[in-house]
Amino acid sequence: MKYLLSIYSNREVWDSLPEQVRTEIQQGHGEFIAAISQTGEFVSTDALDAPSSSAVVAVRDGVTTVTDGPFAESKEFLAGFYVVECESAERARAVAAMIPDAGVEGLAIEVRPIVFSDSRTG
Repeated sequence: MKYLLSIYSNREVWDSLPEQVRTEIQQGHGEFIAAISQTGEFVSTDALDAPSSSAVVAVRDGVTTVTDGPFAESKEFLAGFYVVECESAERARAVAAMIPDAGVEGLAIEVRPIVFSDSRTG
């Protein structure tokens, strides 16, 4: 089954980390990708820009509105994600625990099964 491993960050927490720790976390992502690629569990990953670059689009009564910024006011935000394919939810959680951000107080990884996927290209 495929799982979405959502990486939740907090700008204040990230900025408070020493540069060396931030570098280790970023390098750790490369090591994580290599490890789960070897097991065949890696499907894809994407990192997202800061919430300040987002827009919220809503259609109400046929009228489209666009609002700058994140949908909800929160210190935590979705920073990126991995899609993995694992044999069980327990394994997906174990894989999520390997993501470097999971070991930082104030950051977290959400594990959620994917119930529908369509990866058309072109």
